[in-house]
Amino acid sequence: MATHDEIIARRRQFLKWMSASPLLAVPGVSSLAADNPVFAPNRLPDPVMWAPRTFDKLIANPKEAINVFDFEAVARSRVPPAHFGYMAAGIDDDATLRANREAFLKYYLRPRRMVDVSKVDMSVEIFGIKYDNPIFISPTGGNKAYHADGEMAVARAAKAGNHLQMLSTAATISINDAVATRGAPVWFQLYATSDREIAYALVKRAENAGSQAVVVTVDRVGGRNQEALFRLRRGDYRECRVCHDSAEGGGGGGNRDRRPNYDGIDLSKARSMQSDNLTWDFIRQLRDKTKMKIVLKGILVAEDAKLAVEHGADAILVSNHGGRGEDNGRGAIDSLPEVIEAVNGRMPVIVDSGFRRGTDVVKALAMGATAAGIGRPYLWGLGAFGQPGVERVLELLRIETRAAMMQCGVRSVKELTKAFVGKF
Repeated sequence: MATHDEIIARRRQFLKWMSASPLLAVPGVSSLAADNPVFAPNRLPDPVMWAPRTFDKLIANPKEAINVFDFEAVARSRVPPAHFGYMAAGIDDDATLRANREAFLKYYLRPRRMVDVSKVDMSVEIFGIKYDNPIFISPTGGNKAYHADGEMAVARAAKAGNHLQMLSTAATISINDAVATRGAPVWFQLYATSDREIAYALVKRAENAGSQAVVVTVDRVGGRNQEALFRLRRGDYRECRVCHDSAEGGGGGGNRDRRPNYDGIDLSKARSMQSDNLTWDFIRQLRDKTKMKIVLKGILVAEDAKLAVEHGADAILVSNHGGRGEDNGRGAIDSLPEVIEAVNGRMPVIVDSGFRRGTDVVKALAMGATAAGIGRPYLWGLGAFGQPGVERVLELLRIETRAAMMQCGVRSVKELTKAFVGKF
């Protein structure tokens, strides 16, 4: 049996190998190997690896995947560097990107035994619509940057698993096409821009398309230093204008004004495509403009949660934009309890940012969330294998969520309470 010193030496050697990998462009991993002789559980990088593990090779098809991370390395090998960098990047030090994963390790599930869990109901109801599971698809822009079928493939995968889907303003398909493909209401994520008339026109388009809710993103108020994108882009020698000058192009985030949802809308008065002048008055005004439910995406503290209730919002999406909006260094799951408490049952609270496992989902549900969403994992599946990849990512998360519920001794999502989750 290896001695303690030998185990430490092996772990140090492994971490040094990780930091030297040309595919591992995660800021901070080198210092992690040098400063931590033992791989401390609260220092997990995210993404965990962009290269196959020493004992694995890249999966050849979706069914070979053991977990959602297996898709990441395949997507890295198939998606152009700049596009992958745009999707993978956090902001500044990536502190929030890492915190989203590390924060889950602060919480543990409290399993109960001797309960008949031979039948488990994972369904949830949101705004009167029943979904077969509590895992929703968070809005991500420009999905054709990762696969030619883009958001159409995601919508078909959402339909196959009966998942709630949200579509980004910056999607490469229109909300009309998304709703038609999904065959059910799709929530529309709104970047309000600096011109309110643009926002109202987008909302009207979504409502006419049959969208059930508008998800107003409140955390994108300015530029961002996406270091992983900037570094990976240096190795991408394609001509960017091939994608970015076309409404059909993938484009890693550029040319939002050319995306289909903006078709026919006058953008000339927009000082900025960001929402740096957004205030609570806008929510009251929006309430008079639409019959759709209003969901606020990006609420992270109790004070804002209370204001959301006071100003007529219908739900809150606790989200830090997957660590892409601003680098506050706090995991989204850490923000969830205070928002839940502030809302006090007056509206649904859902959550995303950093969810990778079924146990992550169950922890959030036990804390009081109605549903939990994923972003990067389904993009890994999309970039790796298209629609079948997205379907398998969602399937794996459903399998893990069901297993975690069974281990907790609960037979439905409604049975999950705070008693099932603890904090170290």
